[in-house]
Amino acid sequence: TITMSFSFSPDLAQWVQNKMASGEYLSEEEVLRAAFIALDSQEETLAAIQEGYDDFQAGRYQSLDKSDAEFREQHGLATDS
Repeated sequence: TITMSFSFSPDLAQWVQNKMASGEYLSEEEVLRAAFIALDSQEETLAAIQEGYDDFQAGRYQSLDKSDAEFREQHGLATDS
């Protein structure tokens, strides 16, 4: 374990205290860990969205009907009638 100290603005410190007061978190560390995990997840999501957008802009996409048909075939699902 590495000890780090941070100075937080009053509003951020209050946010952390409110999270702890809710009973969902037992320590500042738990609040910050959850926040960092959420931030990491958000960054991954944004990167995936950007990749999809870049693919679309470059013409690398197919119709929803074709995607649906491929998905259904791969997973042995009936086609819509």
